[in-house]
Formats: sequence, structure tokens, C-alpha cells
Amino acid sequence: MSFKKTGVAILGTGNIGTDLLIKVMRSPFLECVLFAGRNLSSPGMTKASLLSVPVSAKGLQGIIDHKDEISLVFDATSAEDHFKHAPIFEELGIKAVDLTPAKVGRMCVPAVNLGECLDLPNVNMITCGGQASIPLAYAISKANPDVEYIETVSSIASRSAGPATRINLDEYLQTTEKGLQFFGACERTKAILNLNPAQPCVHMQTTVMAKIANPDIEKTREIVATMVSQIREYVPGYQLLLEPIVESGRLITMVRVDGLGDYLPKYAGNLDIINCAAIAYAEACARRAK
Repeated sequence: MSFKKTGVAILGTGNIGTDLLIKVMRSPFLECVLFAGRNLSSPGMTKASLLSVPVSAKGLQGIIDHKDEISLVFDATSAEDHFKHAPIFEELGIKAVDLTPAKVGRMCVPAVNLGECLDLPNVNMITCGGQASIPLAYAISKANPDVEYIETVSSIASRSAGPATRINLDEYLQTTEKGLQFFGACERTKAILNLNPAQPCVHMQTTVMAKIANPDIEKTREIVATMVSQIREYVPGYQLLLEPIVESGRLITMVRVDGLGDYLPKYAGNLDIINCAAIAYAEACARRAK
């Protein structure tokens, strides 16, 4: 039985926005009715035009002009911009999926709290490091209720960190730490991001370390394995490199994220994971609405 796809818009025509566009076009539940930015000659706009997707160089005003066609907007601009956009989206009655670290709406990690977020007007996809590490922190806290400290270190290819990532670096770290605190049920957290200039480019790797007095390693491994399987349903390139171990008084686990290669190189798993999470959320909203 066929049904009408949910009309979505993408605001921000950089690498993240363009990769999102390819993922939306592949979705059986979503249709991109507008790709909005500021420069019609940008690579993203050119790609969208070649794919016969409606484009606008009016940015936010383009969303406002097409508000009746749009049920959901992916905001792939910047944290500073999303603070301005959020109240306008809400006034227009358009659900916002925030791919910046602005953290205006509820933090959403599909493998952890998707169901709690479906009826909200604005959800925040946290950060790429957050999408990679927070499910592991959540799993660790479920197996060990006495977590004292959580630290995550993400290493990504320098070439996969665009201008928006670099501009929002402080917000990235703060938002990731807030997500670890909330989902990991731990007050003391730290997030570190390494931009690796190596050639060939490295794939994203994220390590989560937790200080726990008496870790239940078997239960932790069980819950982490289940969590990884759930994430792989919407992020196929999410791989457990190191199952939880205890070393020097710390519980440690590590994952690698390979991208799908839709628009961005496969090494850019950091960008792919947040886009895949956003698509998983939007598709769940679309299925709920049909």
C-alpha cells in the first residue's frame, strides 16, 4: 500500500546538508521539497539541482516561503544560527531536527530514546562524537550504577572537519559532555576531539573510558553488544573494535564508524553517523504520521 511521503527541507548546503539530501532521496518515507542555502553556485546547490530537487538561495526565508509544504526541517547550519531559527520553526509549526550543537531541543540518540522524542517540536542530534559515544556510556551505566567518571575521545580525519565543525568546537565539546552526563547518569564527564591530518585519511574512532569501583564486565559486554546491534540498524558502519575491558582501573571500549559513502568519503564516519541518526528520527516521525 502506497502512502504520501513526508515533506522535509534541508537548511544548510554544505557537506552535511548535501549528504543528508542523498539519504533523504533514498528514503521510502521522506521527500526533500526544498534544499535551502545562500549560494546557488555552491557544490551542494549544484548537486541538488542536478538531482531535480527544488533549491533556494534565500536560506531561512526560503523555508518560510514554502512552509505549507514542509513538515520537518533538518537544520545543518551552525549553533549560533539555530538559536535564531528554532523559535521561527516552532511558530511555523515545522518540526526541527537540529544537527548543530545548539542543544535547544531534547537531545536524541535513536538507539536510546527515540520514542521519547517523536512528539517534540525540536530535537537535537547532539554531536557526531555524542552519537558514537553516548550509547556506549548509557550501556555502561545500565550495567554499572556506580559510574564515577566518563571520558570519551574521538579521532577523526582533519579533512572531514569542515568550517562549521571548527567554528562550533567549544559547543561541540560542551554538548557532548552534557549528553554523556544525561544519558550516562554521571556528573563528571569529559569529551576530547582529535583532528588527525594523516594521509590516507583515518576513519572515525571513538573510545569511551569509565571509572567504576567494581565494574561488572560480563554484564557490560552483554549490554554494549546489544546496543551496538541496535545502532547498526541505522548506522551500518558502526563497529565495535574493542569489547569492554578493564585496564589500569578503567573500563574501556572502542568503536569505529565507517561512512556509507553517499556524498562524503567513507572515512567521514563522523558526519555519516549524525546524518544517519537524523534520518532514523525523521523516518520514525514519518511512519508515526502515516
